[in-house]
Amino acid sequence: MSTITTDQPSRITLETAPADELALVPGTVVVDEIVGDRAPWSGVVETGDVLTIVDLYGNQAVDTLFYGAGDHTIRYSAQATIAAQGTIFLTTGSVIRDQESVPMMTIVGDEVGNHDTLGGACSQESNTLRYGHHTKHQHACVENFLIGGARHGIGKRDIVGNVNFFMNVPVDPDGSLGIVDGLSAPGKRLALRAEMDTLVLISNCPQINNPCNGFDPTAVRVIVTRPAAS
Repeated sequence: MSTITTDQPSRITLETAPADELALVPGTVVVDEIVGDRAPWSGVVETGDVLTIVDLYGNQAVDTLFYGAGDHTIRYSAQATIAAQGTIFLTTGSVIRDQESVPMMTIVGDEVGNHDTLGGACSQESNTLRYGHHTKHQHACVENFLIGGARHGIGKRDIVGNVNFFMNVPVDPDGSLGIVDGLSAPGKRLALRAEMDTLVLISNCPQINNPCNGFDPTAVRVIVTRPAAS
């Protein structure tokens, strides 16, 4: 795996650094895109390819869904993923599983160490419930998923529970969930290897009413590499 200095890096350096140097798993770069603040992204990661997500500014939640690329009825299951690994948090070695517990993607590199499976995705409806009717107009992750999913024939009925990469959601002794300042920092990275051809939907979270994005949504970078055959 590559290494990159992330102590107080400039945003420009992280946005323009060569993708093959920034990717956590080396290989031929097949995708390299900046996902703007509050924006959606979608793409197919083919079997064996590795998706690296770079938190350019730090403290940015990246809500993510997974579907079988050729069969969208195959989809990420939080229940199967949690049950198989015996913990609610994701990190290196965690396997993203579908509803039949078949592996979809494996986290093969993680510079943060703790990613959420329980917090779900914000929506205009949940914003209204949690933060007041004046937030109804605010863009949210569910809307991003629908925008990204529309390119692939995925609609609202296909949206399931999601992973929140880089988001810090501790569980209190009484079972309640908190949404607190993230554990990430500028330049921190996460890498997932596809175990099947996987459609990945990302909402670069636009939430501004809680600290999951430090109240200031920012861009991230997605890089897909194809490792050399061994």
